[in-house]
Amino acid sequence: MNGDVPGLSDADVAANRALWTFVNAEFTDERALRAWAAEEITWGLFEVPERELGVLGEVADLDVIDLGCGTAYLSALLARQGARPVGVDVTPAQLDTARHCQRHFGLTFPLVQADAQEVPLPDDGFDLAVSEYGASVWCDPARWVPEAARLLRPGGRLAFLTNSVLATICVPAEEGFARKCLMRPQRGLYRVRWPGGGIEFHPSHGDWIRILRASGFVVEALHELYAPAAAQTHEYYDIATADWARNWPAEELWVARLGPASTALPAGPDQTDATSDGGT
Repeated sequence: MNGDVPGLSDADVAANRALWTFVNAEFTDERALRAWAAEEITWGLFEVPERELGVLGEVADLDVIDLGCGTAYLSALLARQGARPVGVDVTPAQLDTARHCQRHFGLTFPLVQADAQEVPLPDDGFDLAVSEYGASVWCDPARWVPEAARLLRPGGRLAFLTNSVLATICVPAEEGFARKCLMRPQRGLYRVRWPGGGIEFHPSHGDWIRILRASGFVVEALHELYAPAAAQTHEYYDIATADWARNWPAEELWVARLGPASTALPAGPDQTDATSDGGT
């Protein structure tokens, strides 16, 4: 990628923190106890079961870093399966909610307030790195993916969920649900500044593969997630309706393993802000 183009400035990080402080007050704080009480791990808007995908495998006794953990519900579910998670998030309000849930459920693990692009933890400390709509959307992949590689031990695995490329280019400029036609060019959507606030990152598949390989990862799988037959449109996030997502993949779940690193990061496409466009 073009190293001359910054990922997130301090002002951008502050904007994302402000947005998630608002979202936490409006939605995630109220939903957190229910998310922590879930009986199994699911992925994404339409709660596709991990048992159907087999992405994480056996997590007991693994050290896990949750990058952009939000209210840390995924970390909580991993802890119940015997993992040793550490949650990292940039938004104090989200972490306050996570601590409330820890007290409620009597389940504790470390929570670190930090930018997932620069985590204040030692090298080679984790077996598994995860991100479900955390760093995977809200941080520059050219920065957070190498940081994940630094944090992982040799052979460590990375699993992250983000919006599908198709859903991203089908969302209208004014935001809202994905439509049944292309609403914007794919070029220029690496970095998206939302009209309503916040900065997201939506690389192409080629961008993801270049960044992962340059950070030393070998891609093991890319799962394109559709809404299950009985799924309902999400109550809060207006990315894609369940009907749309039964026909086209709304989300992508990447799985990679830390292997031999490439020596250089190939040049990528234009990373300029798609300020006039929405994101997903």
